[in-house]
Amino acid sequence: MISQRIRSGEIKVGARVPSLVDLGAEFGIANATAQKVIRQLRADGLIRTEPGIGSRVAEPEHWEPEG
Repeated sequence: MISQRIRSGEIKVGARVPSLVDLGAEFGIANATAQKVIRQLRADGLIRTEPGIGSRVAEPEHWEPEG
């Protein structure tokens, strides 16, 4: 799961998050599902998305506690 990779440090702070296409290929999910994953990561504060730049892992102080 992407959120576990972020929280564990496997995907480092500031690193780019896999694209929707990459998420779909890796996990065998539809584009719409990959979009939901990205939305949830953003809602949990794990990533920041900047138009034209993409999504990157946010600083841990922005992360919601696991639950």
